[in-house]
Amino acid sequence: MLLACCGTALAAPAILVYGDSLSAAYGIPQSAGWVALLIERLKGRKSNYTVENASISGETSAGGAARIEAVLARTKPAIVIVELGANDGLRGLPVAQMKVNLAAIVRAAKRRGARVILVGMLLPPNYGAQYVDEFRAAFRDVARDERVAFVPLLFEGVPDKREMFQADNLHPSAEAQPILMENVWRRLALMVTAAPK
Repeated sequence: MLLACCGTALAAPAILVYGDSLSAAYGIPQSAGWVALLIERLKGRKSNYTVENASISGETSAGGAARIEAVLARTKPAIVIVELGANDGLRGLPVAQMKVNLAAIVRAAKRRGARVILVGMLLPPNYGAQYVDEFRAAFRDVARDERVAFVPLLFEGVPDKREMFQADNLHPSAEAQPILMENVWRRLALMVTAAPK
């Protein structure tokens, strides 16, 4: 799925959102998802950036690493927002391999001259303290090692209230989407206010 803002401006710089169901507006109207809200924010600021949403529900970091080159070739982004890893954690996949996959995605984007924002995730405590801690630290480690911008937690500031989540208690509801968007925007705003390369 591709979403674009700002009309048909020639050679407008693109922002690629590269994620899973959390960025694909799973279970809610597309127009209510945080990526759609981001597009509206950019429009409101008369930004010339377009937004391409290549997020796929159920995607793992391995799946993302496998298709990143093709997506980069098609979208030619100036900025890549990487929001992957939640499905790795929910499936109990090895954290070390997730880090390798995320680093591969980040490096692929950097090789094409894109600036990168890596978005951190958190797992429910029932996965065990050691795994949960290693999982959360993995995002910070990759962002540090690859020297890219970092959103520590997509869900930062989302109240632990029933109405903020869908029936599965995993996917955020429409009510939570503005908070997710603001968490990403805090990092992205620093990039889009500067002149694109």
